[in-house]
Amino acid sequence: MKRIAKLVIVGGGTAGWMSAALLGRTFGRTLDITLVESDDIATVGVGEATIPPILVYNQALGIDEAEFLRETRGTIKLGIEFENWGHLGHRYMHAFGDVGHYQGLSPFVHYYLRARAAGLADSLGEYSLGERAARAGRFGHLPRIPNTPLAGLNYAFHFDAGLYARYLRRIAEGHGVKRQEGRIVSVERDGGTGHVTSVTLADGTQVEGELFLDCSGFRALLIGDALGVGYQDWTHWLPADRAWAVPTENVGEPRPYTQSIAHQAGWQWRIPLQHRTGNGHVFSSAFTSEEEARDVLLANLEGKPIAEPRLIKFTTGRRDTFWEKNVVAIGLSSGFLEPLESTSIHLIQSGIQKLLALFPDRDFGALERDEYNRQMREVFEDVRDFIILHYKASRREDSAFWRYCRDMEVPATLQSKLALWGAKGRLFREGRELFGTPSWVAVLLGQGFPTSAVEPIAGAPEAAWVDDVLSKMHASYAHFAAHMPTHGEYVRANCDAAGLATAAQ
Repeated sequence: MKRIAKLVIVGGGTAGWMSAALLGRTFGRTLDITLVESDDIATVGVGEATIPPILVYNQALGIDEAEFLRETRGTIKLGIEFENWGHLGHRYMHAFGDVGHYQGLSPFVHYYLRARAAGLADSLGEYSLGERAARAGRFGHLPRIPNTPLAGLNYAFHFDAGLYARYLRRIAEGHGVKRQEGRIVSVERDGGTGHVTSVTLADGTQVEGELFLDCSGFRALLIGDALGVGYQDWTHWLPADRAWAVPTENVGEPRPYTQSIAHQAGWQWRIPLQHRTGNGHVFSSAFTSEEEARDVLLANLEGKPIAEPRLIKFTTGRRDTFWEKNVVAIGLSSGFLEPLESTSIHLIQSGIQKLLALFPDRDFGALERDEYNRQMREVFEDVRDFIILHYKASRREDSAFWRYCRDMEVPATLQSKLALWGAKGRLFREGRELFGTPSWVAVLLGQGFPTSAVEPIAGAPEAAWVDDVLSKMHASYAHFAAHMPTHGEYVRANCDAAGLATAAQ
């Protein structure tokens, strides 16, 4: 009798339709779900790069991968290449998946550091199948490397976020989700509990519910405007607060990885799709003007622009609480972390999955709400620290922006990790964090953040054994990367969208 019967999702876009599709699939028609959105309100629509957990979400929906990539004009993503982050002219890659293989009680990185110090190891990326394949422009499904203990290829996607929302809408409506067109003009609340009871549209239509998801983007119509939940500003750690975005024509075969190119007061993304390339310049208005940032972006495009650049303003941070009373904030209404490591869509996914695990009844008990808020706080802060790491670990001194990032105080949670790494080359990930040891190692070593010692456990085996293990890994990764199809061949053979109607830009 306490079961929630009516759920209202305020806002469409990626957050709204990801929520609607998974909740509709999970609850079927036992839960009345209405999504309210207005065609007059544009979505941000720049979250076109993802990370591997998106595979779990798509599998939960029973999505056919080839169909999904065709419908969203998607391509494969094996990682992110960082250019000019450590210093000008330098490149490294944060590739998905394992780097090397865990040996005994010590992570691979310690054996690698020992071998590198002895002149026996190549660059770290040579021991990553993801990086070897990305550099060669290749991709194929390979869960494990045959006849070895080595993991195979881990991957994610680039896709058109607008087309993804459209694709998910079809799935959601197939599970009984109803879409209500209209612009919300007022929010009604219960006088006793303070819970939201309904939203009223411009035409007078009233949409009632028991549980509300705020997917209204930066406006935060319910969690912010109606309930007054505060926002924690993290600009002092992540000073970028603007982004110019512009699509361009493709030039050559789409790369199977995202590019992040650091500039004087921020960084530029390139995200290759089948029908276009997404480009943007994330920057700090405290260190450069909007006009200068726009010029930097336009001067560093590979293809011809196919639309006018669009300016997006934001404040990095998070809500004080993500679930307040009977409202759960999903997506940009819950907080924003710049897209440096492509986490925006994952934070949506994480919020939905945690809501499913802690789904309330009509009593809206504090136990579920408090646990949800605790878990989402940990997710946001862990991702925050990983993104800050990229700025703090830079050795650039050529502009005021990079000097600020180098010298700024960082959260204690990050400072302790950097201290352990610097002293002993040690990293501890507890298993619930989004980015594991290989990801942190990729950035720390990629940007030259120093460490002065090697884990004692890694010093026990004979040098010949370490050299043999690394040589075999090196050979296996090189062989299997070289024998995959090219990324272009894979797309054309499996998910080519060339015959579909041209997507709206």
